[in-house]
Amino acid sequence: MLIHIRSSLKISALTRHVLHSSNAYFSVSSQPTQLPPDEAAARDVASLLKNPNWENSNTLKSLVSHMNPHIASQVISLQSSETNTCVRFFTWVCKHSSYCFDPNQKTHLLKLIVSSGLYQIAHSVIVALIRECSRCEKNMMKLLTCFDELRDEAGFRLNYPCYSSLLMSLAKLDLGFLAYLTYRRMEADGFVVGMIDYRTIVNALCKNGNTEAAEMFMCKILKVGFVLDSHICTSLVLGFCRGLNLGDALRVFGVMSREEASAPNSVTYSNLIHGLCEVERLDEAFGFKDRMGENGCQPSTRTYTVLIKALCDRGLVDKGFSLFDEMVGKGCKANVHTYTVLIDGLCRDGKIEEANGICRKMVEDGIYPSVVTYNALINGYCKDGRIVPAFEVLTVMEKRACRPNVRTFNELMEGLCRVGKPFKAVHLLKRMIGNGLSPDIVSYNVLIDGLCREGFMNVAYKLLGSMSSFDLEPDCVTFTAIINAFCKQGKADVASAFLVLMLRKGISLDEVTCTALMDGFCKVGKTRDALFILETLCKMRLLTTPHSLNVVLDVLSKSCKVKEELAMLGKINKLGLVPSVVTYTALVDGLIRSGDISGSLKMLEVMKSSGCLPNVYPYTIIINGFCQFGRLEEAEKLLATMQDSGVSPNHVTYTVMVKGYVDYGKLDRALETVSVMVESGYELNERVYSSLLHGLVSSQKGIALQGGNDACIMSKLISMVEQLGGGSTRGLYDFVVTRLCKEGRIDESNKLIQTVLKRGVYIDKVIDTIIETYCGRKEHNKCVELITFVVGTGFVPSFKSFCLVIQGLKKEGETEQAHELVMELLSSNGVKEKSRMLDYVKCLMEGDEAGDCVEVVIDMVDQLHCKERPIF
Repeated sequence: MLIHIRSSLKISALTRHVLHSSNAYFSVSSQPTQLPPDEAAARDVASLLKNPNWENSNTLKSLVSHMNPHIASQVISLQSSETNTCVRFFTWVCKHSSYCFDPNQKTHLLKLIVSSGLYQIAHSVIVALIRECSRCEKNMMKLLTCFDELRDEAGFRLNYPCYSSLLMSLAKLDLGFLAYLTYRRMEADGFVVGMIDYRTIVNALCKNGNTEAAEMFMCKILKVGFVLDSHICTSLVLGFCRGLNLGDALRVFGVMSREEASAPNSVTYSNLIHGLCEVERLDEAFGFKDRMGENGCQPSTRTYTVLIKALCDRGLVDKGFSLFDEMVGKGCKANVHTYTVLIDGLCRDGKIEEANGICRKMVEDGIYPSVVTYNALINGYCKDGRIVPAFEVLTVMEKRACRPNVRTFNELMEGLCRVGKPFKAVHLLKRMIGNGLSPDIVSYNVLIDGLCREGFMNVAYKLLGSMSSFDLEPDCVTFTAIINAFCKQGKADVASAFLVLMLRKGISLDEVTCTALMDGFCKVGKTRDALFILETLCKMRLLTTPHSLNVVLDVLSKSCKVKEELAMLGKINKLGLVPSVVTYTALVDGLIRSGDISGSLKMLEVMKSSGCLPNVYPYTIIINGFCQFGRLEEAEKLLATMQDSGVSPNHVTYTVMVKGYVDYGKLDRALETVSVMVESGYELNERVYSSLLHGLVSSQKGIALQGGNDACIMSKLISMVEQLGGGSTRGLYDFVVTRLCKEGRIDESNKLIQTVLKRGVYIDKVIDTIIETYCGRKEHNKCVELITFVVGTGFVPSFKSFCLVIQGLKKEGETEQAHELVMELLSSNGVKEKSRMLDYVKCLMEGDEAGDCVEVVIDMVDQLHCKERPIF
């Protein structure tokens, strides 16, 4: 681009030279005048601005592509007689110049215009800049700083249109206090503030929750001679509702209802209804909706949307759709926000396909999804573990010119971390930065937490160090993820060092963080250190629940330190904390571990007398104790007592009883219990299958699990569970396949699962296990055959399975076969436009090596610095 400018300058200079040469014969004494390059460039651009459609001129675009603010200000000076053209050029050059594009350079250009004395143009430019910054608080703050500098250094003052636009933009950004300060300066500059400005200031203060200041300001309005109207009162209702002060909101609404000049309108009702929904007063909210019609004020789209969202937030999606039907039936047209609320509700309810259908319907109705709509769909797919469809939504966004935002990428990165692929999420972060988006603290917290959960602490620490490159600082959530991960690895001392670092950065202690560290110390036997943290929390009065104390109690119970546990219970009472069911359950567990069953039964009575009724867990722990000591009859009696008390057994209770019966040779009673468990609606689990298998082996007089005997017993186990009507047999096949794989009998498990697939039963976890085992043995061809078989039966293997095989094939040099499997991945997930997805799939197929990921972090920071623009 710079070449084009230089070429243009050369042409201009050459033209002037030729013209001068042609006149040399007529004036021997004339001397050539050569303009400075900047001035010449400015004149060239100014001459092109005389054309009617100069914005579409490719020549002009080439000339200004690297134009700095100094030359741009000269162009504006040359066009100073045409204010409208100057403002248009200012806005246009800021979009097309690589220098003026930056917010700091825009304000620099404004200062140059002011320094040239072009105040009328400067005021018009300021109005345009205020409108441009009205969506970004950060840019607005920079603009306000510029106004202060112009005032202090050049004595430049804003005019009334500038102030009025500024007030409205500050109100839009919820910067109420700054709006009030702007009003004070406006008044000091001698401007008479109108009713619209007063409304704007009251609205800005109320949106910020500064209702006291708004009421004081309203008193000033009344003293000046203005009267209350619906706009001002509606703003007050909004402010009180945002502060969850519904009493005062209803008081203002009552005043409005009595005064004709300030009668409530649709916006007033919608604000009040929204406030009531926020404090769980849905019945009253619907009551006000019904009153709207009675008072001649029909519910608006926003009114219905607020109520639909309240229903969806409480999981009442069906009722939300009923209200939607009522809304449409009354001729109230839904907007993008209404559809987005419904789509988000369906996604949170796990009905992602229905949400997709609603998205298609809104497009058919001529309403195009917003970035928030797409984010809701992506979040729904990611929570369901369906990564490929989530990325397909991203490609649809780009196709429809809906630019993804940081939230979009955060949802996708969290989805990748959810399926155990944090390295791929880091690759996606790099791509996000390449798209011109800067990560926020949520982006980093998602990635660091994902890496920590998988145990990649070095990469997480490297990522932590890169935060400063984006002007970000770690918060309590960041440190909690790291501290928790180190504690789980048994490195409580390292975790405590991060706690110290957290405190040095000025981040306050948090109960969750400290509880994680206490748990870490307890697990490595450093109970004293855990107690020291506990005492610190007590002194700082940070304990709001007995959860931290329960952590210590749990460790003490596992160590059979009953006296210490009882002392801890006394401390809980002394601190004024109410012992929870979890607290008593830990005590019961400690007593059982120490062999004191009678003591545990007494603890149940203590719970009842203190008003903390025992739930299924303390009962189950005692039942387990009876079973371990062979006291099955007493276990059965306690189970009956529990049920008589209104407490139903859960899957753990039944599992404990099954194991107890099997351990003492009562397989028939175990099978009866399994039957009752199934009838109660519980899925059988691995421990039940393991107990039954042990019972079958014992009934075969101790024959070892080898060869044909093993296969026979496995078949008998499957047949037995199917006869019991165990509903879903997914857990059974998972148990059998996992056991076969551990014993190296992978082909048998493959044959078994193919038989199951032919029956129309798909078990993704089992497929993942077989694929992972084959990949570990580098038998990738068998993986491909299994994937092909699964797809042929109408099912779709998981993203994890595809990734394992594709990466394995690439490592083996089978690039073509890997590419074919990528296409199969897209086809099986129903992706229609594969070419658009390939770029993202390439990102998803990046390796899962820690070293590669560290390089990505380094490249990411370098990429950021490469984006910095040069300065003349």
